[in-house]
Amino acid sequence: MTVHLIKLAAGIDDVEALAALQNARMEEARAQGQAPYPRHYTRYMPRRKSQVLDGGSIYWVIRGAVRARNRIVALETYRDEEGVERCLIVVDPHLIRTRVTGHRAFQGWRYLEPAKAPPDFGDGDRVDDDMPPELARELDDLGLV
Repeated sequence: MTVHLIKLAAGIDDVEALAALQNARMEEARAQGQAPYPRHYTRYMPRRKSQVLDGGSIYWVIRGAVRARNRIVALETYRDEEGVERCLIVVDPHLIRTRVTGHRAFQGWRYLEPAKAPPDFGDGDRVDDDMPPELARELDDLGLV
């Protein structure tokens, strides 16, 4: 059974800034002779790794709301400068916008069950990245987004 991850995009103000960061990390990987995929570093490897790799995505919380996701390509271990083992989340370069869904702040990443994941935007949907997080949470609570 597939499971997703959800993570705060710390220091990111909008989906475009996340895309720019991911593009920079892709170029970094390419320059180091690695496959050109965006990489995100985190502290712990998911214990449910096989479920995450079974079609899971990482959903990004930006300014108090889930606004986008990337499909997870790989979860790898690496050692940081101090020799501590960490997790490297490798994602598909295609950033997919989701319906704006309010979400409170948290540290690290969390599992996100597919039934609770916000739907992707369709072709005719209107994207509103300027929606205040409180309004996004309230609309989500009411089932209106």
